[in-house]
Amino acid sequence: MKDLRKNIQTEIDASYLYARLAENESDTSVSNIFRQMSEIEMSHAKAFAQKNGVVLLDDLMQPSIRAKALNLIGKVFGYDYILGVLMDTERSLSSAEISNKVKAGEALTGNESNHVKILKNLVQNDVQVGGTSWARFEKKHRTVGGNAIRAAVLGGNDGLVSNFSLIMGVAGAAHDNKTVLLTGFAGLFAGALSMAMGEWISVKSSQELYENQMQLEMDEIEANPEMEKKELALIYMAKGVDEAQAHKIAEDIMKDKSLAHQVLVKEELGINPEELKGSAFEAASYSFVLFAFGAIIPLFPFIFTKGDVAILSSVAVSTIGLFLIGSVITLFTGKSIFFSGTRQVLFGLAAAAVTFGIGKLIGVSIG
Repeated sequence: MKDLRKNIQTEIDASYLYARLAENESDTSVSNIFRQMSEIEMSHAKAFAQKNGVVLLDDLMQPSIRAKALNLIGKVFGYDYILGVLMDTERSLSSAEISNKVKAGEALTGNESNHVKILKNLVQNDVQVGGTSWARFEKKHRTVGGNAIRAAVLGGNDGLVSNFSLIMGVAGAAHDNKTVLLTGFAGLFAGALSMAMGEWISVKSSQELYENQMQLEMDEIEANPEMEKKELALIYMAKGVDEAQAHKIAEDIMKDKSLAHQVLVKEELGINPEELKGSAFEAASYSFVLFAFGAIIPLFPFIFTKGDVAILSSVAVSTIGLFLIGSVITLFTGKSIFFSGTRQVLFGLAAAAVTFGIGKLIGVSIG
């Protein structure tokens, strides 16, 4: 029954988030797609509940805290992040539906696959959605929503766990506060600089590689536009769009050379040009700050206290930090906050315990 209610709640949450996407989408055609998706998800929730004898009272029809938190993230960081999370949710719902049908001995119809197919069918059957709207929807669909937020969470986690382990190792070897502080700050800056440099190199090298490939694609569009239009039509036909609509979409897109270039490089090269506009320096700066933010947490108590009090305080604040990070991760995984937070704490404490034990052995050996 618990899993049943969880699945129903997931459908209700998806309906709520699609409705928020519809409200905040400026393109009326794309907004209409999101609104229809919201209605589909709610109908799924009601049908699923009715089939399993669950009465959906008003309090059970409300979005969960997780869904409301995701909506808040959308307000702050932009709703494209939310669509990426919803695409992950669709895959989860698809797997759950297939699993339930297999258990019940029901035949699979092929409609259990994720709702990206349904979205494409909605576009195909909606004559008001032209090539430009379809391309904008494709851009949003192909954006991996939440990546920046995931990176923020993981960056903070890396800083916390690595510096917590380092500090505990040194504290185990020697209770000298100055040594712990020196090592902790060295670990903080060394780790943050390493993360920043790695991010800068990653972004810069990707930009240089893809910019060269994108230029080659633009040369092809200018040299042979008719062939590129045929390629676009074939791409959409392969996606399930009927031939007439596919050629109409391709023709609309090719009217704007810049839009045609953007769509083709995404479809042929798997490149999202919007993501290449980001600054390598900005990405490096974010990585530095996020790692440093996590790394300062276990070091903070040693600034004001020393000895066993500092060690225990560091463990306490690091435990809280680890649990909070685990809780935030559930926004993307959909797992229980208690489960994810506790798992994060256990892994972090285990790593710190190992380094503390090694530090103790080294300290005794040197002594």
